[in-house]
Amino acid sequence: MPRRKAVKPSRTRGRGHKKGRGAGLRGGRGNAGSHKTKRIMYERVGRVWGSHGFKRPQTVVHANNAINLKTIEENTDAWVSEGMATKKGKVISINLKEMGYDKLLGTGSASQAYKLTISAASAKAVEKTEAAGGEIING
Repeated sequence: MPRRKAVKPSRTRGRGHKKGRGAGLRGGRGNAGSHKTKRIMYERVGRVWGSHGFKRPQTVVHANNAINLKTIEENTDAWVSEGMATKKGKVISINLKEMGYDKLLGTGSASQAYKLTISAASAKAVEKTEAAGGEIING
């Protein structure tokens, strides 16, 4: 294998004298000047500069806290023992609104009759609950 010659250290780094100083000739260090001189690098990326879109105020934004029928099925026994749900005969009454839930979703199945109090419920959730002999109360 051929040996490489050692490169001698240089003050100018092969750029002459004044043009090699600092980052002036390359339009700044890093991404500086990318909106002007280095625009070609960013043209394929899309909109990079300036503000885009609209951000809704946090006072208006409200995320639903949803619960599935499957989760209710899994936790019913624990809720009854803790006193968060009541059982009268075959019907189990659960106030989901007090528990902090906003919407009932229909994933899973209802094997027992539930009397659920909640603000909103999907059509599938209502259908499955009523098919099991329960009801949903908008509260």
